[in-house]
Amino acid sequence: MQLTGIHHLTAISADAPGNVAFYTGKLGMRLVKKTVNQDDVSAYHLFYADGLASPGSDLTFFDWPAAKERRGTHSIIRTGLRVAGEESLRWWLERFEREGIAHSGIVERDGRKVVDLEDPEGQRLALVDDGGKGGSHPWDRSPVPAAHQIRGLGPITLSVPDLKPTDEILTGVMNMKRVRDYAELNGSRREVHVYEMGGGHGPGSELHVAVEPDLPPARQGKGGVHHVAFRTPTDQQYDAWADRLRAMRIPNSGKIDRFYFRSLYFREPNGILFEIATDGPGFATDEPLDRLGERLSLPPFLEARRAQIEAGLKPL
Repeated sequence: MQLTGIHHLTAISADAPGNVAFYTGKLGMRLVKKTVNQDDVSAYHLFYADGLASPGSDLTFFDWPAAKERRGTHSIIRTGLRVAGEESLRWWLERFEREGIAHSGIVERDGRKVVDLEDPEGQRLALVDDGGKGGSHPWDRSPVPAAHQIRGLGPITLSVPDLKPTDEILTGVMNMKRVRDYAELNGSRREVHVYEMGGGHGPGSELHVAVEPDLPPARQGKGGVHHVAFRTPTDQQYDAWADRLRAMRIPNSGKIDRFYFRSLYFREPNGILFEIATDGPGFATDEPLDRLGERLSLPPFLEARRAQIEAGLKPL
């Protein structure tokens, strides 16, 4: 039983209108779902993805009035966004210069060309040359040309103070494979360990784990990450993952129906929140594909509260 890659990553914003302006207007992603946090309906949950709202392309945000993240370990520290190649990276550098977005320039990391940047709230991102691996589903209304659009997520980088307990979960429970290691200079030298899912399909199927024992624990906030989700393709495999976590006595949420996908949540031993999520039924469940994200979508169990929920949300 194998996870097949990154499903989505959920981060934190305290500025929903600014968040929409940056991710759609500057990065050219498609707002595919405008909904609320199902556990806190006072907060937007915004989903950005590719033109078809494909699993593995979703970058999502909870809109909470949070203080800025205190960076540190026990956290997710960088979100990779895949692009088609070095020519696309050069195109993005020109765009960032025009838009006044600070960036690292093209650097090499783990044998790939990347460009590091941050959103206006300090969310750490990296455009990654994916070598043509993984699907591509451009959005025809993006301000970014189809050839240079963001193709999906990956890799995702964690920071932990101690690799061993996380490695035991990744390899012993989640069936990932540790495939290589590399050193990275980030003020000081740190070792990063690469784990692969589903037989390896490029950066969209990779989790990178940086070991940083000298850092303090992070404090979650705006500009930080809430959790990362991993793909399981079918309901049958989702049920099997639920059984596996229970049999291995891994504390978890139990099965949760998020309407657009089904979820299981648990924390790895360094406290980072993981989710296993199904590929379906998908975001076109309650809206036509060509109209995704244009109005507030609510799952059926919240629909009766629409007027109350809409009154409590800020305009976007």
